[in-house]
Amino acid sequence: MTAEQLGWAVLLGAGVGLGLWLAVVRLPVLRAPTFADRIAPQLRGAATRSRLLDGAGPATPFGSVERIFRPVVVDVARWFSRFTIGSAATARRLQQAGRDESVLDYRVQQTVWCGLGLLAGTATGAAGVLTGRVSTVAGLLLVLAGAIGGFVLRDALLGAQIRRREARMLAEFPSLAELMALAVSAGESAGGALERVVRTSHGELAGEFARVLAQNRAGTPLRAALGDLSHRTQLAPLSRFVDGLNIAIERGTPLADVLHAQAADVRDMTKRQLMEAAGRKEIGMMVPLVFGVLPLTVVFAVFPGIALLNLGW
Repeated sequence: MTAEQLGWAVLLGAGVGLGLWLAVVRLPVLRAPTFADRIAPQLRGAATRSRLLDGAGPATPFGSVERIFRPVVVDVARWFSRFTIGSAATARRLQQAGRDESVLDYRVQQTVWCGLGLLAGTATGAAGVLTGRVSTVAGLLLVLAGAIGGFVLRDALLGAQIRRREARMLAEFPSLAELMALAVSAGESAGGALERVVRTSHGELAGEFARVLAQNRAGTPLRAALGDLSHRTQLAPLSRFVDGLNIAIERGTPLADVLHAQAADVRDMTKRQLMEAAGRKEIGMMVPLVFGVLPLTVVFAVFPGIALLNLGW
């Protein structure tokens, strides 16, 4: 059997196996409703809205195709989440990114990205095997690498969202802390200053402060709500800000001085980060200077002398 025939045999066998597996797992016997699903209509109160209209609509631009394959993807993601550790860490990362979706929704997205990577790897591997450029084993490795690459790429995108959001929050923090300090100096309480900041500002950190204010209005103590903010963001400057604010509220120390000091601390940290970034850029600029500009300068400086020596010879 040639390599081309072996590749076609592998693809056809994988397709037939996948079709048989889908036909078996989608049998009505294997998809019987659970006991909780059967008694849910009797326990649920009268709804004024159809359950068919629940949700915010399609999460992807595929429309009806998404509605058809959503149950399959959800089941695959639920099965995949059983073998993936760190659900608590994933939930914390979603909170850091400012996303309101659950861990299961994120697993669904990871499953979709894995599927797209699997399709891309399958297409690349099949093209390489059929043209004879790669072996069958290398084609299978490409398929596996595509699936893993989709998973890793989705996680990398979440990490990039977290970093961008943290950068925006740190950029907003000094101004909001100064505004809160001015409100406290004018006679406002900590809750009143927080409400004024939320009402007059916009951004990621202002949204987090609005969430703290909503928790406080719902009955959660202000210290506990600020502690939740520190736990959600996982930023050292905000953690110090929350600690200082809680200590000032508990002991009655001047709150305005604490806020001014926190704002100055964050500004100093921003300056240090800018200086460190400038130092790294300066080192990076040495590479084209040493390997690009300096050799050309030496050539232009030495070449006329060499030409004159050749003429004199």
